[in-house]
Amino acid sequence: MGFKAWGAVCAALACLLTGPVQAQDWLRADGTRIVDESGRPVILRGMGLGGWMLQEGYMLQLAPLGQQHVIRARIEDLVGPEKTEAFYEAWRDNHTTKADIDAMARWGFNSMRLPIHYDQLTLPADREPVAGRDTWNEAGFERIDELLAWAKANGMHLILDLHAAPGGQGNDLAISDRDPSKPSLWDSAENRRKTVALWRRLAERYADEPAIGAYDLINEPNWNFDAEGLGNGCNETRSQPVWALQREITEAIREVDQRHMIVLEGNCWGNNYKGMPALWDDNLVLSFHKYWNANDAAAIADIVALRDARNVPVWLGESGENSNVWFRDAIALVEGEGIGWAFWPLKKIGFNQPLEIAPNPGWAKLVAYWTADGPRPTAEEAETALLTLATRDIRFEHNIPHPDVADAMLRQPHSDAVRPYADHRLGAGPLTVRAVDYDMGPAGLAWADSHDADYKGPRERVWWNTGRTYRNDGVDIAREADGPVVADVVNGEWLRYTILADRAGERRVSVRVKSAGLARLTFSLNGGDPEVMALPAGDGDQWRQTPIGRVTFLEGTNTIVVAAERCDCRIESVRIE
Repeated sequence: MGFKAWGAVCAALACLLTGPVQAQDWLRADGTRIVDESGRPVILRGMGLGGWMLQEGYMLQLAPLGQQHVIRARIEDLVGPEKTEAFYEAWRDNHTTKADIDAMARWGFNSMRLPIHYDQLTLPADREPVAGRDTWNEAGFERIDELLAWAKANGMHLILDLHAAPGGQGNDLAISDRDPSKPSLWDSAENRRKTVALWRRLAERYADEPAIGAYDLINEPNWNFDAEGLGNGCNETRSQPVWALQREITEAIREVDQRHMIVLEGNCWGNNYKGMPALWDDNLVLSFHKYWNANDAAAIADIVALRDARNVPVWLGESGENSNVWFRDAIALVEGEGIGWAFWPLKKIGFNQPLEIAPNPGWAKLVAYWTADGPRPTAEEAETALLTLATRDIRFEHNIPHPDVADAMLRQPHSDAVRPYADHRLGAGPLTVRAVDYDMGPAGLAWADSHDADYKGPRERVWWNTGRTYRNDGVDIAREADGPVVADVVNGEWLRYTILADRAGERRVSVRVKSAGLARLTFSLNGGDPEVMALPAGDGDQWRQTPIGRVTFLEGTNTIVVAAERCDCRIESVRIE
C-alpha cells in the first residue's frame, strides 16, 4: 500500500484521536497525571526518532558493529574521512524532515521523542581546546530548532532525550555510542560536569517554548555500582550516582527554566527505581521502558505502585520492536492507567514500525562486507551506496509506509472494529484480491495465526511474521518473484477481507494456492456456511488456481474469510469473476 492508499486510514485515525491544530499548552505534572494549562489530563502518544542523530547498528542491518563510532570507522576505511563526513551530514539532513513530522500528525500522534547524541551539540571532553570548558556546536542546536518548528506547526510536543551522554551511560554499548576504552559517564567527573552543562544550555535555549514537552535527562542508565561485574544495574539496590547526577541536572535546569517537566530514568534501562530518594522537584515524571514482556497488570504493577506511592506521573518513554498485537495490547494496558507512551522507532531498515527504509542494493554489499565476509567494495561503489542511502533511501517519500502499525497503535487500543487494509471494489469486471491485503484489526477478528507476538526478546527471538516483510501482524508473509504472499499457513489460521460490490449478483470465486501435501481450505461469504476446497497433493512449487464455485455477493459491503482446515501451504490471492 502506498502513501495515497494510506490517506483514508490516516484520515480516520486523525479524526478519532486529534482535534484542530492549536498552539501547544505547557505540560506539567499534577499529582499522578500529566496535564495541560487548564488542568486537563494529557495522554502523550508518540514515536522516538531513533537512528537520526544517533545510529544503532541493528537499525541499519549492522547489529554486530553496534556503536555509531564503530560504524563510522568502517565507513572511513572505505571512503576516507571527508566523504564519511559528507555521508553523515546528508544523513542528518534527510533522515527526518518536515514530511515525517507532518505525517505523524496526520496519523494521530501528538508528540515525539528526540534521541540526542551529545556530540551533535558539544565536543567530547578529551577534544576540548581548554579542559573543563565547553565548545558548543550551533548547527546541532539549530537542527533541534528546526524540528521544534515542525512540531509547533503540527500542534505536537517534542521531548528532548539525551540518548548518548558524554562517555556513555551503560554497558549496553550501542544505545549510547559508548567506547569502552575511554572513561564512561560514571567513571569521569568531567563527563558528568559536561552533561550538566549541556542540559543547562538546552534549558536556557528552550525555556520559553511550551512545545517542548519535557526534558528526558539520561536515556536508559545501565550500570553496576555496588554489584560485581559489568552488569546493567538490574540488581542494584541504591544506584546513588544515577540519582545524584539527575538531581544535579535538575538544579542546573531550574536556574534558567522553572516550567518544563523533567523526566527521570532509573537504572537497568530505565526500570530500576530502588534507592530513589525523596523527589526533589514538583514537576518531575518517572519514565519506564517496556520490551518483550507480558501485557497484563502484573507487567506494570511495580511502576504503577511507585507512581501512586510517590504521587508522580509515569510515562512509557520507550517501547516497541514487536508485533501489532503486542503494540495494541501494551498501549491499551498503559492508557488504561492514564499513562502516555513513545514507541521506538519511527523508521529503520526493518518492517515493524510506521516507516521502513528500503536500502539500495549497494548497501547490502556493504553490510555483507562488514558482517558476513563479503568482498570489499571499491571506494566508488561504497560512496555511491552510502550517498544513495543518505540522500534518497532514508527520506520520507522513499520510505515504505506500514499503515497497519499506526492502526495498531492509535486506533485498535480503543476499538475492536475491523477496517479494510486496501480498497477491494468489485465492479462488473474481475477482481483479484491479494492474500496479504487482509483486513486490519485485532487477532481473532481480522485474522488468526498460531503465533502473534514475541514475549521472550532478542536472545530467544520468535518471529510472529516469519518472513519479516510487508505487514506486522502474526500472519506469515514471504516475498516471491511476483510479490508478497501469505506463507506457512497451518491448521486453524484464517484471513478476512472486506469487499465493496457495486451491485448484487452471483460471481465465480477461486483461490490461488501452492501446497506440498494434501490441503483443505474453506471459503465463507458474509458469515454463511463455509465452502470446502480440497486440494490434492502438489509439489510445493507450483501455484494452482483452485475453484470454489459460484457465490452471491450483496450490493455494498461483503466480508469473505479464507481459512485453513488442513494445510501447510501458501496463498497468493482470491479471484472473483
